[in-house]
Amino acid sequence: MTERKTKTKDFEIIDSHAHIYPDKIAEKASVAISNFYDIEMLHHGSTKELLEEGKSAGISRFLVHSVATTAEQVHRINLFLLSEITTHSEFIGFMSLHPDMEIEDMKREVEFGIENGFKGIKLHPDFQRFHIDGKRAEKIYEAVDGRLPILVHAGDYRYDFSKPSRVSNALKMHPNQNMICAHFGGWSEWEDLSCYKGLDNAYFDTCSSLYTLDKEKAVEIIREFGADKFFFGTDYPMWDAGEELERFFALQLTDEERQMILSKNLINFLKL
Repeated sequence: MTERKTKTKDFEIIDSHAHIYPDKIAEKASVAISNFYDIEMLHHGSTKELLEEGKSAGISRFLVHSVATTAEQVHRINLFLLSEITTHSEFIGFMSLHPDMEIEDMKREVEFGIENGFKGIKLHPDFQRFHIDGKRAEKIYEAVDGRLPILVHAGDYRYDFSKPSRVSNALKMHPNQNMICAHFGGWSEWEDLSCYKGLDNAYFDTCSSLYTLDKEKAVEIIREFGADKFFFGTDYPMWDAGEELERFFALQLTDEERQMILSKNLINFLKL
C-alpha cells in the first residue's frame, strides 16, 4: 500500500471541483482550458476518466460542472450534467448559467435545476467575460435569489472580471447568496484576500492553488478564515487527483481539519 493510500484510507474524500464534458468534445474542451491558462492538462475531461482516476486516489464523490461560454449553450450543458448525475450516484451536480440569458429564461433554468436535484451553480467570469459584481451579473442574483450556492472562479492577475475585491463586493451586495470562491478565493492573487474578512457567505476551495501556493501560507489562509469554510478540490482535468491529495496532506493541518476540508464541510454545506 502506498503512503498516499495509507494517508487517505481513513478519510472520506469528496472532490468539490471537477469539470466534465461529453466524450465527443472532452479533449477539445480540455485543450481550450490549457491554452487559456498556459498550463498543461493532465487529463481529458471525460466522466469515465474522472471516476477511474479519482477513485484510484481514494475519492468517493465528485462535484461536477461545466461552464457555458454562450447563453445558447446553457440548457444543453445542463441536460448533459443531469444525465451524468442521474447515471452516476457519485456525482453532485452544479448547473450552468450565463449572464447574457434573458431574465425569464434564466429563472426557468434555475427552477429546472432545483426541480432536478442540482445543488448549486457554476460561473466563470473570466471565460464568460462579465464582472461578478457588475450590472450583467445582477440578473443571476435575481434569478437565483439565494436558493442555490454559486461556485465562482476567483482571481486572475490578467483580468479584472473575478478579482477578490469584485467577488467580495458581490457577496456584500447580496448577503443572502452563498458563494464558493474557488482557488483559495484568488487564484494568483492570494495577497488580496483580506477583502473576504467578516463575510459569512464566503466559502473557498483548494483547487489549482497548492501547486504553487507556499504550504505555510496555505495553512495561514485556512486558519485565518476557518477550516470550516474550505472544501478540497482537484480542478479535474487540470491536475492529477493523487498529486493534489499529496499536496493537501503536506499541509500541517490536524486530522480534524483535514476531515472537515476533505468532505465534512461540503456534506454540511450542501446538506448531502
